[in-house]
Amino acid sequence: MSINTETGVGWIGTGVMGVAMCGHLLNSGFNVVVFNRTRSKAQPLIDAGATWASSPGDVAAVSEIVFTMVGFPGDVREVYFGAAGIMNRARPGSVLVDMTTTEPTLARELYVAAGRRGVAAVDAPVSGGDVGARNATLSVMVGGDEAAVERVMPLLRLMGRTIVRQGGPGSGQHAKMCNQIVIAGTMIGVCESMVYGYRAGLDMERVLQSINGGAAGCWTLNNLAPRIIRRDFEPGFYADHFVKDLGIALDEAGRMGLELPGLALARRLYERVQAQGHGAKGTQALFLALESMRSDAGQ
Repeated sequence: MSINTETGVGWIGTGVMGVAMCGHLLNSGFNVVVFNRTRSKAQPLIDAGATWASSPGDVAAVSEIVFTMVGFPGDVREVYFGAAGIMNRARPGSVLVDMTTTEPTLARELYVAAGRRGVAAVDAPVSGGDVGARNATLSVMVGGDEAAVERVMPLLRLMGRTIVRQGGPGSGQHAKMCNQIVIAGTMIGVCESMVYGYRAGLDMERVLQSINGGAAGCWTLNNLAPRIIRRDFEPGFYADHFVKDLGIALDEAGRMGLELPGLALARRLYERVQAQGHGAKGTQALFLALESMRSDAGQ
């Protein structure tokens, strides 16, 4: 299915990833209306031709397809259900696409509320961090009615490389929780490996050359381990947001009667990252928390 570039597109949320994702739509010729709580973060898009709107509702009023990419479930609720929110002014027949990683139950709530207005709602969280956002190589996990998903698929393909409809509303968010569970364990392994290697006196660039070519090779080693070596802890994805995601996954697991001890450990470790004041840094800041820990034998 193709889509005309004259289609009115709205974008709400221009953070680390959102600004790059929206930029791909602009660069493809779409007329995009944008909103962000802090206008300065949207300025690169405005300079590139996007039109500024003063509220989420103003975006929805002039858009056939609205994308949201904000931080926390509370932000999603405010953007959609607040006094100046999307639901008050969404156009009948439009499609709302929430790309925030949030609660599957909230995704279903948005779907029901949108349906009452004659609007479609799709949940489409992403994985790939700032690198994937800039390079349009994100993995997009999609939930929603098939017709609505097909309608927005051409736009999703401008932002991602792997786009899979998981099923009905909320299923995209559940798939994203699976993604975050894998990342949580992988981040512990990568950061512990690097702490160990430094303590053993190894040249970690050489170590990465070796282990990236073996069974340990993965996205985190390729993209985040080099940042750790450079002591670059700027966010491609905020540690604060990751703690939020791990909490959602644990809550959902609890509802399903599951115990996930590895995930629980990861959340405790990332809460330590927050306690050390690194919540606004990237997920690779876990290295800083582990680096500061000492065993009794090593003291």
